[in-house]
Amino acid sequence: MTAPASVGSPLAGCRVLVTRARKQAGSLTERLEQLGAAVIELPTIVIVPADPAPMDEAIRNLAGYDWIVFTSVNAVETFVGRLEVADPGRGALALANTRIGAIGKSTAACLDDRGYQAEFIPERFVAASVVEGMRARGVSGKRVLLPTADIAGETLPEGLREAGAIVDVVIAYRTEMPDDLDSDDVRDILENVNIVTFASPSSVRNVIALAGGRVPALHAVCIGPVTANAAVESGLTVAGVAKEFTIPGLIQAIVGLVEREKMEVPSGGWA
Repeated sequence: MTAPASVGSPLAGCRVLVTRARKQAGSLTERLEQLGAAVIELPTIVIVPADPAPMDEAIRNLAGYDWIVFTSVNAVETFVGRLEVADPGRGALALANTRIGAIGKSTAACLDDRGYQAEFIPERFVAASVVEGMRARGVSGKRVLLPTADIAGETLPEGLREAGAIVDVVIAYRTEMPDDLDSDDVRDILENVNIVTFASPSSVRNVIALAGGRVPALHAVCIGPVTANAAVESGLTVAGVAKEFTIPGLIQAIVGLVEREKMEVPSGGWA
């Protein structure tokens, strides 16, 4: 259990809603609590394994890929899990002749924890930066495997194809909306927080849907511009965007917002 923060903590008295999938919320919640925030977790995304057959087929043909680019921690965990089933004990040797890219420091760290080393991490965690970095590494004519979520857009694969790569996209996992949340309960929670954090466009859309389309005025803080755009398009006011598209960057944006706005704790309590 995190120790209570002092009154002088930067987020003391601030109520923050974390909307990440339950498995991924822990590090963000812990750090916010260390900074003095009262945190409530409302998982708006459930990660569900996709049909493993396409992934297994890609794994059987790994020798034919020059690059594999992981777009998220979930993609790494799903891929490595299927690889261990298909080729137990071989580990990193299975990718000995395949170059690895990782979008985001958390994705790279997840790979490292499992014995895989990312050769390429883009400076900015957006498709344009990935394509630019891959182009600089001579991706033209190379075969690239992209394990992604079912809701991933076409911007990255299309950009790589325009750079001359031969790209295979395989759905590693699906994101679904929880079916055990009541709209009234969700709205009550939203009305009693200072800040709502969003780490993906799907979390934005799901909050709107879970609240039955009626969302109170919120201070939304987003992990990056893609998520921020989704929030604006959904009618939310974006009060902060992380400069670095990571959890530490998201936390910095929250602290900056609180200091800038000198936020007061809302009246009432948790629903």
